[in-house]
Amino acid sequence: MAEAHQAVAFQFTITPEGIDLQLSHQALRQVYLSGLRSWKKRVTRLKNNVITGVYPASPSSWLFVVIAILATMYTRSDPSMGLILLIVPKTNKTLIKVFDSLSVQCRTVVSAVLFSTLLWLLLIFTMRLCLKQLLSYHGWMYEQHGKVSNTTKIWAVSTVILSDTPNLLTTQPVMVNKGEVCTFTYLESARLLMSDSEYERMTTLAKEFESSLGNRLQWYLKLKAMWASNYVSDWWEEYVYLRGRGPLMVNSNYYGMDFLYVTPTPIQAARAGNTLHACLLYRRKLNREEIKPVILNVPLCAAQCERIFNTTRIPGEETDSLIHWQDSEYVAVFHRGRYFRLWLYHAGRMLSPREIEHQIQHILDDPSPPVTVEAKLAALTAGDRVPWAQARKEFFSSGVNKRSLDCIEKAAFFVALDDDEQGMMGDDPAGNLDRYAKSLLHGKCYDRWFDKSFTVVLYKNGKNGLNAEHSWADAPIMAHVWEYVMTTDCFQLGYTEEGHCKGDVASSLPPPTRLTWDIPAECQERIERSLAVAQTLADDVDFHVLPIQDFGKGAIKKCKISPDAFIQIALQLAYYRNRGSFTLTYEASMTRLFREGRTETVRSCTSESCTFVRALEGGESKEVCRHLFRTAAEKHQHLYRMAMTGEGIDRHLFCLYIVSKYLGEESPFLKEVLSETWRLSTSQTPLQQVELFDFVNHPDYTTCGGGFGPVADDGYGVSYIIIGENMINLHISCKHSCPQTDSHKFGADIKKALMDLLELMSPEKPDPSKAEQNHSKNSKKDL
Repeated sequence: MAEAHQAVAFQFTITPEGIDLQLSHQALRQVYLSGLRSWKKRVTRLKNNVITGVYPASPSSWLFVVIAILATMYTRSDPSMGLILLIVPKTNKTLIKVFDSLSVQCRTVVSAVLFSTLLWLLLIFTMRLCLKQLLSYHGWMYEQHGKVSNTTKIWAVSTVILSDTPNLLTTQPVMVNKGEVCTFTYLESARLLMSDSEYERMTTLAKEFESSLGNRLQWYLKLKAMWASNYVSDWWEEYVYLRGRGPLMVNSNYYGMDFLYVTPTPIQAARAGNTLHACLLYRRKLNREEIKPVILNVPLCAAQCERIFNTTRIPGEETDSLIHWQDSEYVAVFHRGRYFRLWLYHAGRMLSPREIEHQIQHILDDPSPPVTVEAKLAALTAGDRVPWAQARKEFFSSGVNKRSLDCIEKAAFFVALDDDEQGMMGDDPAGNLDRYAKSLLHGKCYDRWFDKSFTVVLYKNGKNGLNAEHSWADAPIMAHVWEYVMTTDCFQLGYTEEGHCKGDVASSLPPPTRLTWDIPAECQERIERSLAVAQTLADDVDFHVLPIQDFGKGAIKKCKISPDAFIQIALQLAYYRNRGSFTLTYEASMTRLFREGRTETVRSCTSESCTFVRALEGGESKEVCRHLFRTAAEKHQHLYRMAMTGEGIDRHLFCLYIVSKYLGEESPFLKEVLSETWRLSTSQTPLQQVELFDFVNHPDYTTCGGGFGPVADDGYGVSYIIIGENMINLHISCKHSCPQTDSHKFGADIKKALMDLLELMSPEKPDPSKAEQNHSKNSKKDL
């Protein structure tokens, strides 16, 4: 009953003298400190709201304008051209009469301040309007490296003058593309994958769509683009993610890995202490709006950052929902089938890494066994969504189950303490690295809460990683968090010589609280069925992680080719060698140049890349292949720029399809486009905070990136990250059930393709024998 006594803030009894009130000073102190922390956060947010509210000006600029206006008035000049005198009430006919009790001089000063404020607000509005127009310019993306036009130079200078980029700055809404451009671009990308008869049929469908339904649907999208902050993102989140009824595990969730070669400490609790504390530091910076915006000449929209913490996906029978709480002072922890609530704040302060280590060790040492089926409860989040929604409504809507479920769903994030050891280790480092990836992707199918915004996984040997839910944000957002957590863990927080976290432990810390459950037999059957579905899906995943150290961005840049284009064309070459044909290829591109932007598709399989692959495999000369390769790379870069600047076609066609469904209209063209299979799905994980990593002095502290499951049953999923100048890490997934796919074979094909392209495009070294002959000839001429 100790926990019950700690939960009571005060007690009172009725006595003959009246009410005897016995206050618990410790409990009231906790209430006071918690409220103090909340008010500090409110004050910080208020300050940030004032600063961002007057952006691109600053609060101090108001004082400057006021002083400037007053100074000009005392020099007997009137910058307002008589407007200030209209405000000063000299007669009953003046505009404002509220200052009658003030002296003439005082009234003049007040009027000047009012005029200055109005002038300041007008300047802010004008600057904002100009800045919006400047941020809508994307011509800089289409210019060649080293060749900057005068227009872009003027744009860059004007943008710098008008903006001192604030934290979490958002940008313009995405502009709606023309329907004719979409159909033309689609047909161009689909031509090489269709027979003549199929292409002719799709061309006919596209023309019919343009001339009839397309214009009507386009009108609705234009209307939405004028009204909404982004005409794509809300529908994309709802229909692509939240309305999906299949398992999140493997199909939607993705993972992020630890350092590849280094494990900072072998003590599981210590690694948890630093990792969780670093997560809290990031959240504090986020709440205070101190996270530096990612800049790509212009700031990228950071709206997705709002839901990193305290967010959960709630299952529904028709559609799920995302619930975000303003704050949460604890995390939910899973270990050996038990669930715990771990408070991360005490006495109004954040727990130190050493204190979190102490609390985690308390959980690891807890000998209590799980109740019946409690260990496999999270399998409900790994299976199909409808059974989970029904079970949640039937068995978790009241009583102890609701309280425990609320504790998990309202937690800052989820923590899984695994008994396994993972990483690139032992006699089979490559095989263990593959198993490490699979463990992060799906685990045992019941030891991750797949509905939480993210789950931090900590292994017995000190290795860590994360599993993230996809609907609330895209991978670069979570990658930004994880980069900060990893580097803060190792380079700022650090460990003692024994491998423990630094610092001391307060003696008054309350222990973690065990969550309790009352799971009836019928619910147990639902859990087992969800686990069977999830286990079948997990067992079918064939995964391979391939670190390539032979070359990286440095070698590619010497070829004067975009690294992303280089890798994407290598993937086309590898797939052709692997399957003997080309396929529709998906590459994710961000659209965060726009407000609330998420992603767009780059159709990487182009006629130019296919022509190059056929020429290379057909034995064409190096000169021909080099020319075709550069042409393919330029086309890929053009498509990528179009996707980033709102000129992609797939999200636009998706929105047209949604509008058609709302109107009850059928479009054969849109139906076929949206039902196509992406057998090769690719994504690059960008390294965003390069300044946090020191690959020169600490080359072993190399992040491995992350990956995702296969999108198509007979296809591949490929995630890659370019590390520094000399390394590329690939994460390749497919399914065992498809006899045509093999992740290890495809990985070998990709590596060979990269090497072959590097050999093709590398500058040729001079032949020593020819150099000697030329030297002899020149010597004879001199004689």
